[in-house]
Amino acid sequence: MPMTLGVLSVTADIHRPCSARTLSSGSDSAAPRKQHMLTDRFLIEFDKALRTLFAPAASLRQRPGSDEPEASFSYHERAHAGALMRINHVGEVCAQALYQGQALTCRDPQVRQALEKAANEETEHLAWIEHRLSELGGRTSLLNPVWYLGALGIGIAAGKLGDPWSLGFLAETERQVEAHLDHHLKELPSQDNRSRAIVEQMRLDEIAHAETAMRLGARQLPASAIKAMRLASQTMTHTADYL
Repeated sequence: MPMTLGVLSVTADIHRPCSARTLSSGSDSAAPRKQHMLTDRFLIEFDKALRTLFAPAASLRQRPGSDEPEASFSYHERAHAGALMRINHVGEVCAQALYQGQALTCRDPQVRQALEKAANEETEHLAWIEHRLSELGGRTSLLNPVWYLGALGIGIAAGKLGDPWSLGFLAETERQVEAHLDHHLKELPSQDNRSRAIVEQMRLDEIAHAETAMRLGARQLPASAIKAMRLASQTMTHTADYL
């Protein structure tokens, strides 16, 4: 009897449609593959965060102002230039997190590619500022992990709203960063050509990022959202000036 049941079982499996057997097999293997993909993605994104916060950034482009002679500063001028560049560094840390969060949740591969390209340029900005801070005897913000996590959450939330709104958030962010950098160009000591060259190139890159977002279909944000973004930026700027 057991042998008969075994034969019947094998016979039933043989006569079962091939597509049914394939579907069953595919379902059994799909879940582990998906889990592996999610784990790999998490490790990649976690590595990006660690590199942004704790590893020296790298740049493929030559550092702006590297051929300029170092200026002479008073104690207060050097401290002021260092504080301005520290604030700029916080902005670039936040940009990395924003782009990372938006890329995680965007739907259009072309948009994701644009976000990743912009993030690479922001990494170069980090490298330039870190080098300049070292030259000035300054330091980065003690709250960088906090800024990063907050910006990452905002980026993920913006991406969840859909690509047009996410791009609109990106474009408005870059417009506000452009205005912020314009202000820093006025605030930096007049003789600090090295810092000025870095800030000016960053400004040009941010303008290009905003233009790319508009070209890809960015939507105009409501006035209330723009006001909230400015308030958050001012809070970050004032805090990073000291911490």
